[in-house]
Amino acid sequence: MIKELKTLIAVAREGTFAAAGNKIGLTQAAVSAQIQRLETELGFEIFDRKGRSAHLNKMGHQILLQAQELLRLYDNLGSTALGQPTNILINIGAIASVQRSYLPDALAKFHQQCPQCRTRVIPGLSMEMVNLVDAGEIDMAVIIRPPFSLQSDLRWTTLAREPYRLIVPRELEGNDWSELLSSQPFIRYDRSSFGGRQVDRFLRQMHFTLQEVCELDELEAIIKLVEKGVGIALVPQTEPHQEWPEGVRAIDLGQHTFHRDIGLVHRSRQSFTEPVRILAQLISDQVTAVAE
Repeated sequence: MIKELKTLIAVAREGTFAAAGNKIGLTQAAVSAQIQRLETELGFEIFDRKGRSAHLNKMGHQILLQAQELLRLYDNLGSTALGQPTNILINIGAIASVQRSYLPDALAKFHQQCPQCRTRVIPGLSMEMVNLVDAGEIDMAVIIRPPFSLQSDLRWTTLAREPYRLIVPRELEGNDWSELLSSQPFIRYDRSSFGGRQVDRFLRQMHFTLQEVCELDELEAIIKLVEKGVGIALVPQTEPHQEWPEGVRAIDLGQHTFHRDIGLVHRSRQSFTEPVRILAQLISDQVTAVAE
């Protein structure tokens, strides 16, 4: 039964028997046979089969949740103390700015609603998060929208749009952002990140010749360097920065303003367990509440 439950989880994540087989090293026929054997044991179907795709039905979602818990208990045989309460682990990826803004309140509400669950927040760059969701190592991630099309079995849900601003030391005179970019030392948002690539694309399109002094990924560090007079920078106006530090002022780019989209990357919502669905909705609700 253990191998059938593992196959069930693989099919729920991958969306087809063939893709699940490739992931766990079985033929499509072997996957199909294991699922049929499991459904026979249970006495009801757990997937709605449409063409090559296989989506959990209402009972299937409940079985998936129980299967994940059973496998967790199985993996912990011999290592878990008797009487220790069981819990469900949800892994969520999140970029740094999201961890400081939308995520804490959403997690607090989630743990009030789902006390039986544990959460683990995995930090990293957006590209890393996409790969972890694709590999099934995390349930979902809150990241910057990738500048490329996602794999066919991944989904994107936009939560917020954050405009880029030119930030300068408060004592620096002038509001002509084009002139300032051409004349002042520039602190670059790291090009290995999705957000940094947006800045790089904008600068190349505008044909600026820059005096670059530093390149880094952490937005808080970039803002502090601007505040200390090291240079100027193009950064997104995130929720924590609706009001900039005292030593910094922001200049609007007007008609040239560009944005970064913050959102959830995940597999089909049909493969969500109920706790994952609840957490995803709470994150979305929190972004909406902040925007209002």
